[in-house]
Amino acid sequence: MIKTLHIEKDYQDIFALSQFAFQYKLTEDELDQKRKEGLRHKIWGYMDGDNIAAKLHLIPLTCFIGGKEIKMGGISSVATWPEYRRGGMVKELLGHALKHMKKNGQVISYLHPFSVPFYRKFGWELVFNEKAYTIPIEKFKKKWDGNGYVRRITPDYQVLNDIYTEYAKTYTGTLLRDEKWWEQRIVKDDMHIAIAYNKSGEPEGYIIFQVKDKEFTVIDKAYRSLNGRVLLLQFVANHDSMVEKVKMVVPENDNLPLLIDDPRFEQKIEPYFMARIVDVHEFLKQYPYEVNSDGQVVAIHVTDSFLPENNGVYHIKRVKNESTVSFIRSEKISTKGVTCSVQQLASMFFGYNRPMELFALGLLQGSEEDVLKLEKLIPIQQSYFADFF
Repeated sequence: MIKTLHIEKDYQDIFALSQFAFQYKLTEDELDQKRKEGLRHKIWGYMDGDNIAAKLHLIPLTCFIGGKEIKMGGISSVATWPEYRRGGMVKELLGHALKHMKKNGQVISYLHPFSVPFYRKFGWELVFNEKAYTIPIEKFKKKWDGNGYVRRITPDYQVLNDIYTEYAKTYTGTLLRDEKWWEQRIVKDDMHIAIAYNKSGEPEGYIIFQVKDKEFTVIDKAYRSLNGRVLLLQFVANHDSMVEKVKMVVPENDNLPLLIDDPRFEQKIEPYFMARIVDVHEFLKQYPYEVNSDGQVVAIHVTDSFLPENNGVYHIKRVKNESTVSFIRSEKISTKGVTCSVQQLASMFFGYNRPMELFALGLLQGSEEDVLKLEKLIPIQQSYFADFF
């Protein structure tokens, strides 16, 4: 039986399972911090009598797609006690969460998978990679020619969020952060914050970082301009007397190697977060299509084995840069337009894969003419998710 859990009443049992499943130990202060974070969560338990056998957390969030705000449900802390595993409890909890999300207008969902194949079965798909750099500090030694200055500050969430939001809107899938998210998920006591200002004293970028064991670790960063970026890189370079290497995670299309004289350093790309379209019709109605796609008409037949209410044909029509999306519920595969799974639909509309790429691999069916119509509808965009839950 699935039951709503309450963080204030059930937090000891909730986090006992989390600590066991994810193999960490919380101090009393850390447990209290987790409890405060959990106040925004919707938590369900699969119960065996009065005992939690399995659980799932849902975090109500908002993300940017093409600069537009879209409501998102973040799946987190999915765990089962070993004696109850492989009993289908997580499957039922996921189904319950998806119904709740659809009812509450959360048209997409994110999660960080312990297993990609497992969550693919339920409609999630990889849409975010992360690129990790490990750079010897001497690689930063050059004349950066930034105009302005950098100063370390105490947390000023308004300034940080203004810069971050402008930066985040240039990518697809980034999180809209509120002040509590900054306090609870981004900035910690052992971190430093520095702001890059131009000559007029206007903030153009920030970096949140740690320095430990001769490593400079970038926790978070964003900038409004090339000048802001260059000022931050000069700031990093100025740590050359105390650190040996710099570590940072960046968007997959990051071009820092073009700014460094010798770009031969470790650059590693790995899959990161998955996304699922919860309500396909509503998502396609809200989606910000390519501006120069006027006159395009395409039919997409979507298959969704876990949420069959999404199965059917979606007709997308663009007239005078306005979109209309009609839906015909159908289990039968259409011979017109293009056909894809709900997983590949997310992959395309997040910009993770292009339609022609999937078509060439046999993951998108239809005529090349219709696939090219779909290509024109979807903006070329870089997916990026700088957060974790």
